[in-house]
Amino acid sequence: MAVHDEAPPASGRLNPWEMAQAQFTAAADRLKLGDDLRAILSEPKRELIVHFPVRMDNGSLRMFTGFRVQHNVNRGPAKGGIRYDAHVSLDEIKALAMWMTWKCAVVDIPYGGAKGGVICNPKELSQAELERLTRRYATEISLLIGPHSDIPAPDVNTNAQVMAWIMDTYSMHAGYTVPAVVTGKPLAIGGSEGRVEATATGVAAMVELAAGELHLPLEGARVAVQGFGNAGSIAAKLLRAKGCRIVAVSDTHGGIYSASGLDPEKVMRHKQEHSTVVGYPGAETVSVEGVLEVPCDVLIPAATENQITGRNAPNVQARLIAEAANGPTTPEADRIFFERGVRVIPDILANAAGVTVSYFEWVQDLQSYFWTSDQIAEKLSQVMTRAYGEVAEIAQRERCDMRLAAYMLAIQRVADATQLRGVYP
Repeated sequence: MAVHDEAPPASGRLNPWEMAQAQFTAAADRLKLGDDLRAILSEPKRELIVHFPVRMDNGSLRMFTGFRVQHNVNRGPAKGGIRYDAHVSLDEIKALAMWMTWKCAVVDIPYGGAKGGVICNPKELSQAELERLTRRYATEISLLIGPHSDIPAPDVNTNAQVMAWIMDTYSMHAGYTVPAVVTGKPLAIGGSEGRVEATATGVAAMVELAAGELHLPLEGARVAVQGFGNAGSIAAKLLRAKGCRIVAVSDTHGGIYSASGLDPEKVMRHKQEHSTVVGYPGAETVSVEGVLEVPCDVLIPAATENQITGRNAPNVQARLIAEAANGPTTPEADRIFFERGVRVIPDILANAAGVTVSYFEWVQDLQSYFWTSDQIAEKLSQVMTRAYGEVAEIAQRERCDMRLAAYMLAIQRVADATQLRGVYP
């Protein structure tokens, strides 16, 4: 049921919350942000930890731990996905919530940042157990979520079905249907056209814009994708349609490489049949981390955080990196890439099309009026093109990398909103 693949954690990985704090501090220093605003923006607004029982198929009870964190809501309701994974931690959720705040601000949609998660291995649970877990978790976090307060969405190992269960659970408590409480729902119950492929569409668009600036022709450009889930696989298909050659992909089990190119459609069929891309005919087997280091022009990390570090960044051969995952590159790796002249399109910009179409879905649900796929595509293109141009202009003016530029743009917007609203009481 997974919609995003997750790579195993790298040894010696940086704590994601420390990483998010370091990125915030670097941008706050460049902005000369005052101590009061730093204090407010550097910590989450709310952190909820829940422990709840779920009845398993064999009749036994099992306790689970879940989280929901709201980082900042000064620009609008909190927005952020829910992930099911054995490695979920409070620090990871806090970091992801902070990144969501900046992501929403950098594309200038009226949301704050949130994130949620449950510590579990969904691959070990039946569909019925997943439903019971989801409904109980949704009930536990119903203290926070709502169409005008905090709107969840799919993330690692969750999907449209999980969102449908959450929406139904919340609606049962409310006594009427509340489609706007989550996004990423099936179309039949208030989902939006274009949502499934939104993140990948944005990543492909960012690659095209950056490639133009770098004078890197997409025709024949070699692309490697770490994480062949929803975002990674669709991005591979879209870039292949633009003339790129997909030379490597990976999932949680390993990776494959072919200098002559891979057909993403055939690789996906192989994965569906064998539960992994490994073993794809005619391709060389490489490790999950090895996919990051194959000869390529464009690299798309689409797994999870802390994949590119100071240890392996010198081995990355790509000229352009577009982060489909959240937090895949550590600050130390960023410094190495900047010194080498490697262009990194940061996560809060590169994969922001997902939350942008989630915003479109929320707006459509609230007004009970839905747009066509062409209208969605046009609106999304406008938002992403504008955001890329704004970040690129700051990067050029400040002579910094695009991550610092994106953070400066986003943090300034949230700081402005915070200052205008003031401190209550």
